[in-house]
Amino acid sequence: MTAPGNAVDPDRLDDVDALTSGDAGLMLRSVAGAGAQLREAVALAAEAGLHVLGDEGRPRALVVAGVGTAARTGDVLAAVAGPRCPVPILSHRSTGVPGWVGAADVVLAVSGSGHSPEALAAAEAAAARGARLVAIGAPDSPLQAAAERARALFVPVVPRRPARISLWALAAPVLLAARALGLVSVTEADFAETATRLDADADRSRPTAEAFVNPAKALALELAGSIPVVWGSSSLAAVAASRFADTLAANARYPAVSGGLVEVGRGRVGLLDGVFGSMAGPRDLFADPDERPDGARLRVVLLRDDPAAYVAEGPFGAEGPFAATGRGPGEAGQVGLGTPIDARRAEAVADLAAERGIGVSVLHAEGASALERLASLVGVPDFASVYLALAHGLDPIAVPAVIEMKERTTP
Repeated sequence: MTAPGNAVDPDRLDDVDALTSGDAGLMLRSVAGAGAQLREAVALAAEAGLHVLGDEGRPRALVVAGVGTAARTGDVLAAVAGPRCPVPILSHRSTGVPGWVGAADVVLAVSGSGHSPEALAAAEAAAARGARLVAIGAPDSPLQAAAERARALFVPVVPRRPARISLWALAAPVLLAARALGLVSVTEADFAETATRLDADADRSRPTAEAFVNPAKALALELAGSIPVVWGSSSLAAVAASRFADTLAANARYPAVSGGLVEVGRGRVGLLDGVFGSMAGPRDLFADPDERPDGARLRVVLLRDDPAAYVAEGPFGAEGPFAATGRGPGEAGQVGLGTPIDARRAEAVADLAAERGIGVSVLHAEGASALERLASLVGVPDFASVYLALAHGLDPIAVPAVIEMKERTTP
């Protein structure tokens, strides 16, 4: 049996000409523009008058309606808002809105193209129910028309293809709308620092940086020929894990398992003992985990969002895991950070995988705000998914099955 990893040419990732010719759709350039995309989206949202949302007070609940990357913005909002958010935040991925939505609620209908049937149906249903509506999408689109009919706020975003590169363009207005409603604390400085973080990760992951100093190329090579299992140590990191699984599937056509470590110990950790885990080869503590004698094997990717004091002192430091901040998990300034038990779960999973000869890749969150920490777990993996596609000689933008699926399901 030939392992899929045999189709990967490691040298291809350090050949700038080969990368350029393989990336006909300029996906690498699009991913590199994440920081600029975020700044642009913040500026456009600032001109949309979102501040008036606060005039009617806090809603009973906030629904973010859309599919794909648009729906993922609801997950981003919930993670950045944290467990102390005063109202429920729901990412709604079906047509229309939940049956309980009414005049006391706010609906954000999100679609980068402005043509999503799900977002359009949500906008119409929200208006019919008397809910406050904010539509976010491409200008001069059916979604803008729906917002105008409902006399609702509309936030324009610059349309991009494919839609998955629009995460930050769509997330910014969602966050700003929630801020206007008093549901999340995110400042202009947070946005600026997050954009700077995305710029820095783009520079580290640039095509001209060789694999031994390029974290995205290195991660792509570690994943080559494997079945990625991406687990986040906190709720915020779990959102980044889901995002990575999305881009691995869409860009590199790799199947990936994702989730949060809080659930892993309830069953999914059993994957390590499955046919793609320890059963795929002998348990040899000294074996090279990248050797796959029986074909594809799991590769665990841990996205860790550890408390700063835990990193500095370990879980049993004499002054306690939060001594550096004087705050507990989830308190002001610590939103989105994992807890000591989250860190111990990550260490336990890494040890269990290593004992079974399963490779482990680890990325640590960095940054002061929850939004910046999330970005630090998204930027490099986004690049890695593109590099993995190019290493296989695949165009990360041209996905025939996606096009054919849309053709067969669009009325």
